[in-house]
Amino acid sequence: MDIKTFVNITSRAWSLPILASLHTGVAGRQATLLSATGANRTAFAQSMDHLIEIGLLERNPGYGHPLRPEFRLTELGKTAGKIAHQIHNVTNNEDHDLIRRSWTVPILASLHAPSHFNDIKRSLPAITDRALSQSLKSMEGRNWVSRSVSEIARPPRSIYAAINTGGQISQITRPEISFALQ
Repeated sequence: MDIKTFVNITSRAWSLPILASLHTGVAGRQATLLSATGANRTAFAQSMDHLIEIGLLERNPGYGHPLRPEFRLTELGKTAGKIAHQIHNVTNNEDHDLIRRSWTVPILASLHAPSHFNDIKRSLPAITDRALSQSLKSMEGRNWVSRSVSEIARPPRSIYAAINTGGQISQITRPEISFALQ
């Protein structure tokens, strides 16, 4: 899966929890998925529509009442569901809010090695400086990212590295996400 697709998936707060739930076998009906994820109806509906639009979910033909459809993962959705499930397994309940933020997981995916701010930004072309800065700061606060200052460089530059839970998420996404030159 390429990074653009992955960023698109994580752009909706409940996409990863929905994919993880479907991957683990939760029935693909709205009520069961709402219960499994804990999402509110509006955000959940937006995430479901988004996942259908980008081709990760599809209606399960022949199942369910027309007003209460059942959904299943597509082939690409199965890959994304596997990643989402692995990420869900390494995070605590109190960390799920951080995982639902748009840029958290793509940034961690790009931190396969200690990197400078501009290197991270180059690997995620759609991210703004502000979004990257705020995301790194919130992950630093949870001890998912460490920031050190390179005294060798002139002027001194910050180096960011994924650690602890952030490091585990980075390891999970490393083989699954490609950062091909845009």
